[in-house]
Amino acid sequence: MASMNSFDIVSDYDKGELNNVYDQAQRELMNRYDLKGTKAGLDWLDGDKTAFKITGDSDFHIEAILDIIRKKLAARGQSQKVLDISQDSTTTNLQTTKIVPLKKGIAQDNAKKISALIRDNYPKVKAQIQGDELRVMSPKKDELQAVMDLLRSQNFDFPLQFTNYR
Repeated sequence: MASMNSFDIVSDYDKGELNNVYDQAQRELMNRYDLKGTKAGLDWLDGDKTAFKITGDSDFHIEAILDIIRKKLAARGQSQKVLDISQDSTTTNLQTTKIVPLKKGIAQDNAKKISALIRDNYPKVKAQIQGDELRVMSPKKDELQAVMDLLRSQNFDFPLQFTNYR
């Protein structure tokens, strides 16, 4: 029997790169003329660095800071899809706050969609869901590369990386 080749599909982010994004965004916030003298700020939500806490005088400031973060992510080669901006901002005491969690792991329903997509396009390739990642296996390396190209061409709302290629 032919040996099986495989790779894993994960959705993760590089904590070191996000630290750099945070530091660069902090520096730019201090130098931005339109944000000077305001309550505009960027902090980590917790010690685990799994979410940003953005504060400002208004939603305009929140969007300006998010724009800075997006530009810094792009400059460092990181996907902007790692930001979960679905939560609404809250306003208390004339200060607007928005919590932006960082996405990590592939949700079960998204993993099923990816698996079905692979199965429909490449019936000989096997995709197994393993927790919050997928393992894709095939005897042919060309099929695995074609699956990677197929997944890159899709527009998912979460970032995908391919690891553990054997």
